[in-house]
Amino acid sequence: MDQLSFSVTLAVVLSGGWLAGKLFSRLGLPAILGMVVFGVVCAVFLKPVASPVLWELNPFLKSFALIVILLRAGLGISRVTLKKVGLTAFLMSWVPCVIEGGSLTVLFHYVFGFGWAVSGLTAFMLAAVSPAVVVPSMLDLKARRRGEKNDVPTIIMAGASIDDVFAITLFSVFLALATGGQTNVLAAALSVPVSIVLGIVAGIAVGLALSFFFKRHYARIRATEKALILLVCGTLLVEVGDSLHFAALLGIMTAGFVMLERHERVAHELSAKLSKIWVFAEIVLFVMIGFSLDPAVAVGAGAKGLLVVACGLAFRSIGVFIATASSPLTFSERLFCAIAYLPKATVQAALGGVALSRGVPEGDVILAIAVVAILFTAPLGLLGIRFFGNRLLEAAGDPAVDLAQ
Repeated sequence: MDQLSFSVTLAVVLSGGWLAGKLFSRLGLPAILGMVVFGVVCAVFLKPVASPVLWELNPFLKSFALIVILLRAGLGISRVTLKKVGLTAFLMSWVPCVIEGGSLTVLFHYVFGFGWAVSGLTAFMLAAVSPAVVVPSMLDLKARRRGEKNDVPTIIMAGASIDDVFAITLFSVFLALATGGQTNVLAAALSVPVSIVLGIVAGIAVGLALSFFFKRHYARIRATEKALILLVCGTLLVEVGDSLHFAALLGIMTAGFVMLERHERVAHELSAKLSKIWVFAEIVLFVMIGFSLDPAVAVGAGAKGLLVVACGLAFRSIGVFIATASSPLTFSERLFCAIAYLPKATVQAALGGVALSRGVPEGDVILAIAVVAILFTAPLGLLGIRFFGNRLLEAAGDPAVDLAQ
């Protein structure tokens, strides 16, 4: 079969993803789960003939979609809400990640026989939760006012956006150790808070600059043009963050937060426009996550890989309960936080093949485990959030539900 053009490939991705999402919605399942499944089907039947341009644009398309959804998240978090959930969100940003990563390091060493450095890089590649999966689901719950009393969706969104900073940084440290590179452990440890602070500072600067500009030229610039300017600034912020190694995605959320505080009317306009852009970005993101996978490689990891991933999720859930122990959340809400922290997709898709490309002997097994984690946790997490979000989180005005009572 001849290779498809880029326009035809993109048309298949968009139309097929949209139809799959509608079908799954009719079945009472999350639409984005249908998009991921359609992507996996494309990986089996379409990948050999898909346009190579799609793979060249794949990193940008995923990054663009993340920018859109994180801006929407930031534009929906007020200062009062952030102050209310601050400590809990902070603990959720690193405690579950560190506990899961530490436990997986031990498991990979003894179950797979990996060296400690290889075990560590594999563990923290898996330990990252996926904002691309979690944040859209939390925005949906916020729109339906689920968990509003204790701002559960906000806690999860804020924690998930920082969780990746810890996981990726520790992955980089262990990768350097595994490949014989020189790494300063103290400097690596300090790079985490530095990365977070720089991301927040950069986001504040972008948010203040855009707020000033939009306030001064409010009547002369249409809302669509404001959204375009915001997306351009967000894209540039990510590029700068990648170059200078700071938490750019956290900066994106911070910029939205600052704009809501400084110019609420513009923030609401931008949020409405971004919600429309998300219709396109959502399909591309989740279909491409599925499209990037190789199910044959996943089968190669076997039941042993699935068992280790499941054990890691159990330790992550323990970490969630520890992080929320001193919070005002009910037991039901804490249980939901553990469920919402299950999905893995974006980081695993991006980092799963790094060890193989860097010549780590276990690289093919690591890639297979990454694929298993995505195929197992993304659907599990999506279904769990959809099912339990309506049962464990009360809507505003409903009586509280606490399974511990």
